[in-house]
Parts: sequence; structure tokens; C-alpha cells
Amino acid sequence: MSAKQPARAWQRMLSGRRLDLLDPTPVDIEIEDIAHGLARVARWNGQTKGEHAFSVAQHCLLVERIAADIAPAGLTKEGRLMALLHDAPEYVIGDLISPFKRAVGINYKSLELKLQAAIHIRFGLPAKPSAELEKLFKRADLISAYHEATQLAGFTHEEAKKHFPLPPPGLKTPRLIPLPTQEAQAAFLERFRKLGG
Repeated sequence: MSAKQPARAWQRMLSGRRLDLLDPTPVDIEIEDIAHGLARVARWNGQTKGEHAFSVAQHCLLVERIAADIAPAGLTKEGRLMALLHDAPEYVIGDLISPFKRAVGINYKSLELKLQAAIHIRFGLPAKPSAELEKLFKRADLISAYHEATQLAGFTHEEAKKHFPLPPPGLKTPRLIPLPTQEAQAAFLERFRKLGG
């Protein structure tokens, strides 16, 4: 009688790589796979206005821009690249909305952080951003969520204020238009390359 085979924990990528989700290695990470996946993962579980979903790829572009705009001393190219990649693990694990993350029975955050570290190392970045950068990225992420909620996800400004911080005065309000997947993917890759990734 043979022992039961363990469940498969790797994901086959279009590049041909096999990414072990429980023990990811930088060698198995390609930016094309990340861009492809993020452009096809919908923010807000797809519950947004428009012909196309607002993708995580577009969200990452927005967060990178907001982080640079609100950084007290500006951001280096390395900092901007980390901001762009802040949700990169979602190319394989998806974008779980915050209420669902709290309800999931596995240590979701640990899995996400392992994958994030492997992604950073793959592209020559520190495995973990500094506490100061993490705080900046989180703030930019929440400001992005405010804009997404009010422009795309049906929240009123009053309702959004209860869940997300208001954008700081003077910060330009972006006009959010969900893009087709190919355009979102191309925009993400172009920005990655401009930042020296």
C-alpha cells in the first residue's frame, strides 16, 4: 500500500516556471508572469463600474504614483519599484478582499510575505521594505482604495470616509478608467522597466 501523495503546492506559469507557493524561490519568478497575472486579477472582486475590471496591475501603478506624491522626502527608484510590486504576490494568490482575509483559516499573511520576499530578491530589492516604506505603501494603498471605492465600487464619499483615510489636501485626484487586460499588462511592464526593474 503506497503512502498518499502530498497535494500539489506549485503553480505552472506561462513562462514555463513552476512556482512553489509554500516555498517560493526567486529563480522561479518572471516579471512577465507577474504582469500577466496582475492584469487579470480584479480589484473589489470585480464589483466595479466599467466595461473592464479594475485590475491589480492598475492598482499597483496607482499606488506607486501616490506613494511618490506623498513621500515626505521623495522616493528613490528602488522605493518606487517596491511600491509598484507591493501587491505582486497576488499574481498567483489572487486579491482577497480584507474582510475575507480575516475569515480565512490559514496563515495567509505568512504565505504572502514569503512570496513577496522572493519577488523582491528576484529583482535585486531588499527582501523586506523598511518599516518607514511599509508605512508609506500602506497609506498610499488606502488612499488608492478610497479613490477606487468612490469612483468605481459604488461607495459614497461619506461611506468611504468611514473605511479609508481621506486623500491629503492638494493631492491630485486621479481619474480611474479600468483598462483591458492587455493594456494594463503593458502599462505595468513599461513602468517596471522605466524604474530599472
